[in-house]
Amino acid sequence: MTITTLVEKTCTPCRGGVPPLSPEEVESLHKQVPEWTIRDDAHRIERTYRFKNFAEAFALVRKVADLAEAEGHHPDISFGWGYATVSLQTKKIKGLHENDFIMAAKIDDLAENLSIGP
Repeated sequence: MTITTLVEKTCTPCRGGVPPLSPEEVESLHKQVPEWTIRDDAHRIERTYRFKNFAEAFALVRKVADLAEAEGHHPDISFGWGYATVSLQTKKIKGLHENDFIMAAKIDDLAENLSIGP
């Protein structure tokens, strides 16, 4: 049996009325994106990426925006000189969904493979 990693999955449309992940499910998925911090009693995950300058932080933000549009799942992002903080939660269910962890894994992949142009 092949196990599909989060980065290989695609976000699915989430409808209201679906329960958020249990703390046990959150902890299990968190093992695949351990650099992310679980916040608000397991209702949100967040990570801050560090960069050498504003342009590099903005490059990640642009790539995350493109990914969010492609996946149909949009994080909250704040950034400035040398950092970008990404926060994920599924607002329709007021908690975490597998989609949040899929996005976290894909954002980590983007950040790891970020090529900064001139």
